[in-house]
Amino acid sequence: MSFEIRCTPIALAGALLVGAPGPARPGDAPPVTARSGEDLARAAAEIWAADARLIYVENDEGLTLGGSSGTWGYLFYSPSEDACRAYSIRDDEIIHAEDLEFAFDAPPLPATWIDSAAALDAAEQSDGAQFRKENGGTLRSMFLVRGLFHPSDPDAATWAFVYGSPTVPGLWVIVDAESGKVVRRWRG
Repeated sequence: MSFEIRCTPIALAGALLVGAPGPARPGDAPPVTARSGEDLARAAAEIWAADARLIYVENDEGLTLGGSSGTWGYLFYSPSEDACRAYSIRDDEIIHAEDLEFAFDAPPLPATWIDSAAALDAAEQSDGAQFRKENGGTLRSMFLVRGLFHPSDPDAATWAFVYGSPTVPGLWVIVDAESGKVVRRWRG
């Protein structure tokens, strides 16, 4: 018997964050911003499916406070295949490609999304740096997705930053991925 699992955007974000990496460690690949691997991932995705569209980006290794990671993950959806394929890019190479077990028909990311460094700068200036300083916190994960977290435009793409601390509940900071403005934050 065969069946397909469809999941909500919130469930996808939660599932992808379960194994989220921590801060960058010595020995990780040289850190780069999220845009650096996009072209290679997109070219591979278009070989897989001509109509592949980028729907999600996340750090696959630890993060620097410059918004860089040694490895970035890119998730594509193909309407013609009704399937998703993920690519991990490290040192300008695809180190992992995988078909997902579920289809996630999410809206494509806009071509104009701001890079991870600019988005993190906004999050740090808003609440992130203060949270880290006051609570011994770290930036644990960041991801780019459309249609999940913007409080006034449900179709907008946003960068989500997840900060953690051993002493207090975590902090989420949401940055509009086109304007670079912080649009939402919460603890928990």
